[in-house]
Amino acid sequence: MHAASDTGRPFAILIIACGALAKEIMALCRSNNWQHVDLKCINADLHNKPKLIAGKVREKIALYRNQYEQIFVAYADCGTGGEIDRVLKETGIERLPGAHCYSFYSGELVFKQFSEEEPGTFYLTDFLAENFDRIVIKGLRVDDYPELLGDYFANYRRVLYLSQTEDDRLLQKAKIAAQTLGLDFEHYHCGYGQLESGLKAQVLRFE
Repeated sequence: MHAASDTGRPFAILIIACGALAKEIMALCRSNNWQHVDLKCINADLHNKPKLIAGKVREKIALYRNQYEQIFVAYADCGTGGEIDRVLKETGIERLPGAHCYSFYSGELVFKQFSEEEPGTFYLTDFLAENFDRIVIKGLRVDDYPELLGDYFANYRRVLYLSQTEDDRLLQKAKIAAQTLGLDFEHYHCGYGQLESGLKAQVLRFE
């Protein structure tokens, strides 16, 4: 049995995504009128526990495989050490390009330039700027043990905010995050980057 949208049309494509990309993927579905695309997300808090990500992706694929014509995984490698790719090779499913969401937002070449320019860069996206306290401060227990801040970020020199939207509120939150970490702040607006082009390439197969 295939899942169906609110319009009654069967969903052809399931995107299994990191929860950190949910807002952006939903925005792309609306702007492109992708009514045949469904979205299931994995908790973005696994950003701090990357070894668990591949197993969660495998579980989602097994759960939904028979309900959709096509499944696409909206993850980069995301610190899994190639584990996501091993899962996808087993199942014949594709994913977004790159090592991190930062690289597919900015583009591989631009991200490489950023990394070479300053290896000690802590990257923020819209999601991480919005959820900095929950994901970073509380997620790493810096709120309970402030001394951990120096341990975690001793080798960082700057915060680079890779924004998806032009939002002054998020920009201010990103600046405050940099101040909290005691790092320099830079901002680069990159929009949706290869998240958009990667999803479009999948969706066009089922137009």
